[in-house]
Amino acid sequence: MRKANVIGAGLAGCEAAWQLAQKDIRVTLYEMRPQKMTPAHETDKLSELVCSNSLKADRIDHAAGLLKEEMRRMGSIVMEAADATRVPAGGALAVDRESFSAYITQRIERHPNIRLIREEVTEIGSDTPVIVATGPLSSSGISDSIAKLVQQKHLYFYDAAAPIVIYASLNLDRVFRASRYGRGEDDYINCPMNREEYLAFYQELTHAEEAPMNEFEDSRVFEGCMPIEIMAKRGIDTIRFGPLKPVGLRNPATGKEAFAVVQLRQDDARGTLYNMVGFQTHLKFGEQKRVFSMIPGLENAEFARYGVMHRNTFLHSPELLDCFYRLKSRPDIFFAGQLTGVEGYMESASSGLLAGYNLARILKGKEPVDFTDQTVMGALAHYISRPVVRDFQPMNATFGIVAPLGKRIRNKREKNQAVAERALETLRIKLTD
Repeated sequence: MRKANVIGAGLAGCEAAWQLAQKDIRVTLYEMRPQKMTPAHETDKLSELVCSNSLKADRIDHAAGLLKEEMRRMGSIVMEAADATRVPAGGALAVDRESFSAYITQRIERHPNIRLIREEVTEIGSDTPVIVATGPLSSSGISDSIAKLVQQKHLYFYDAAAPIVIYASLNLDRVFRASRYGRGEDDYINCPMNREEYLAFYQELTHAEEAPMNEFEDSRVFEGCMPIEIMAKRGIDTIRFGPLKPVGLRNPATGKEAFAVVQLRQDDARGTLYNMVGFQTHLKFGEQKRVFSMIPGLENAEFARYGVMHRNTFLHSPELLDCFYRLKSRPDIFFAGQLTGVEGYMESASSGLLAGYNLARILKGKEPVDFTDQTVMGALAHYISRPVVRDFQPMNATFGIVAPLGKRIRNKREKNQAVAERALETLRIKLTD
C-alpha cells in the first residue's frame, strides 16, 4: 500500500492526512503534543483552535464562505467537524471549540489508514513523501530542519504586514498616479490630503484601538517595523515627514504638493491589489477599516487583507513552492498551513486539503489538479506560488485574489454571487476530470 507522512496535526495537517487516507494512502501523522507543548496550545487534542472560535462568514457571496463550500464539496474533515459542532453566530460559522477538536481527534484516531504518533519530529526524512504542516509555532528542531532545506533566507519568523486594498474599490477621482520626483513610471497611486483632512485622520489614528498581543508573542515583532499608529504618537508631523511625506509628488489636478500623501504600491502581477506603503499596523481590523477609510480615495475601499503584526513562521513561498504546495526543488515534499503564507483557520485547512488531495493523486500515478484562481482554494495556492512585485506577505481568502469575471457587474453582491457560481462550476469540472 502506498505511504505518506504528515508532520503536524493542526487544521492543515489533519486535513492533509484525511484526504490521503480517504484515497487509500497509508498515512503516518506526527503530533508533538502533549509530549511537547507550544506556548499557545492548552490540550492534546488535534486541530485545537488557539484564538477565536469563529471561522468567519458562511455565505458563498463572501470569499470566506465560498472557500468553506468548496471544501465541503471536496470532503473536508474540518468542514464536517465545523458543521457538526457549530454554535449560533449570525451569518458566520462559529464552533464549540472543545467539541470541534474532539470531533476531529476521534475521526483521525479511528481512521484505518491513519497511524497517529505522538512525538516531536526534528528532521524531514527522504524515504517517504511528506507534507510539513507544523504551523506558525513550529518547534525549534523542525524549524532548523526546514531552514536547512529551504535556506535560511527563505524562512521568516515574524510578520508585519501593511493592509492591502482592492484596486476596483478605489475612488480614482480623488487620487493620482506618480512616482516621487518623477522617478519611475508613475508606479504609485497617491492619495493626497489637505491640512484639515490630515489633522482629522491623525486624531483618529492616534486614538484608535490596538489589537491585544497574544501571550506567546512579544515586542520583537515591532523592532525595525514600527506600527503607523505608534509612529504617529511621536508627534503630529512625524508620519508627515515619514511614510506620508508629500515632497516630490505634485498633484496634476492642482499642480501643487499636498499637505500629506498616502501612497499605494502594486502588490500583485495583475494589478488588482495595492499595498498601503508604510502602514504596518497593530490596530484592530474594525478600526483599520474605520480610520483608513478617511484617506481620500479609500472612502469605500475593500480590504483584501488588514494589517497584521504577530508572530508567524512562513516561507517565501513564491520562490519555493508551486501551485500544488509542492517544494520545487524536492517534489516529494509538500508544505501546508500557515507555513505556506496562507493566513487563517480555513485557509490553512484548505492548503492541507489540496496538498493531501494532490499528493494522493501523484502516489497513484496521476497528474496533480490545478484548481485555478477561479476558485478560492486555487486562488490561495496561486497567490503563494505566483511571482510577486514586492516582499511576500501572508494572505486571507478574499475575492481580490480570485480571477476577475471578465465582465462588469456593478452590484457587489451580484458580482460576488457570479464569482461563486463560476468557482463551484470550475470545481465540479475539475473533480470530474
